[in-house]
Amino acid sequence: MHLDHDEEDHSLSLSKFESMLKTNKVFFFDSEEFEEIILHYLDMGKATLAKKALKLGLEQHPKSTGLKLVQVEMMVYDDKLDQAEKLLNELYAIEPTNEEIFIQKANIYSKRDLHEKAVEFLKTALLYTEDHADVYNLMGMEYLFMDNLELAKESFIKCLEEDFEDQSALYNVVYCFEFLDQNLEAIAYLNKYIDKNPYSEIAWHQSGRLYYGIKDYENAVRSFEFSTYIDDEFIGAFMEKGKALERLKRYEEAIESYNRTLELDDPTSYALLRIGKCHEKLGHKAEAIKYFNRTVHEDPLLDKGWIAITDYYVRQKNYQKALIYVNKALAIDDQNRLYWKRYATINKALDHIEEAEFGYRKAVEFGDYQLDTWLFWVDIMQQLGEYNNAILTLLQAAEYFPEEYEVEYRLAGFHFLLHEEQKATFHLSNGLRLNQKQQTLFAELFPTVWERTFVQDYILKHTKSE
Repeated sequence: MHLDHDEEDHSLSLSKFESMLKTNKVFFFDSEEFEEIILHYLDMGKATLAKKALKLGLEQHPKSTGLKLVQVEMMVYDDKLDQAEKLLNELYAIEPTNEEIFIQKANIYSKRDLHEKAVEFLKTALLYTEDHADVYNLMGMEYLFMDNLELAKESFIKCLEEDFEDQSALYNVVYCFEFLDQNLEAIAYLNKYIDKNPYSEIAWHQSGRLYYGIKDYENAVRSFEFSTYIDDEFIGAFMEKGKALERLKRYEEAIESYNRTLELDDPTSYALLRIGKCHEKLGHKAEAIKYFNRTVHEDPLLDKGWIAITDYYVRQKNYQKALIYVNKALAIDDQNRLYWKRYATINKALDHIEEAEFGYRKAVEFGDYQLDTWLFWVDIMQQLGEYNNAILTLLQAAEYFPEEYEVEYRLAGFHFLLHEEQKATFHLSNGLRLNQKQQTLFAELFPTVWERTFVQDYILKHTKSE
């Protein structure tokens, strides 16, 4: 439907049309000019102007099939599917071999979620069209709607055979391969594609992504490098290259690659974070902190930035500094479980027991259901003497970890401390059943209970029966 006219002529037609609207004078345009004008306004999202142009076009060219097909396109856009189909049937009676009629029929059936029927019309369109690539691309999209990734892949491949520069089809082919978990086949396909089109930066970039996915980082770096040779402003390729170089522990080169992205566009928090991580790996502490600070300045909502700074100071055992940064992070987002867990861990290291308990409680409240979080929280409760709360918390944890000896030994210990021997022995029996060798954990956590004669006799009797 989009016609290839000289750009200058197209601009003149638009100017002439808009002048006509302002002056109320009626100028003559041929039908193809009207098509160009209408499609221009549709592409610009100016539906009202497109409809005005269509109305005037049909008044001047009432028998134009091209304009009526544009009218169909607009009806489909407005969900007037029955009207669009009726008009298409009228056009089919006049031009039964016009491929655009079948393409628009396919569009209508696609909108009705009748994708198999849409494919049938597209197959008919293939018999009459000269633009096979476009039709194969549309067929591929219909197969995607049907979740038939194999046929979608085949259609996009056929599209590329007709037009190997169709970038959307190339992306879709790779998507299909990846969805089907066919990464090696995708790499093989891209290698053949690159043989035909060696200057496709997209193909090299996608190849690099696939190599990265199978952990072949050397080939990933090579592919991303070729992509950047072809397009030395391809930010995505420089970013991905940096990631692959990090995996190879080539941190200096990774920093260079990330820095290139900063030269090409405004700094991204992700690139700044990765540069900081690389400097930390190289032992450049001052540079690492500088970039971590730039990360959170660039994007205060990026939790990975705050976590990087906090974890850096934790590794340095500078807990006071770590606490300052985790508190800053919580001031921005007090519902982030990752922040609360670090808040708890840091306060625990500083022997701020009540603050640590509060932190673990908030971490769980906001969705941290990892086993170590539950256990750390319970161990803090033990220090605070909150045995009943500890039991309630462990029973919650048991819903997520029903066969976990660390939960069972702790439940046994707390019940013994509360002189609830029947419940205690039940959980102690479970703990020994799940992991008899780790009974030393019970001794470490509850030494006074462990020393009781009754407990020793019970364990001895239980272990002998194993």
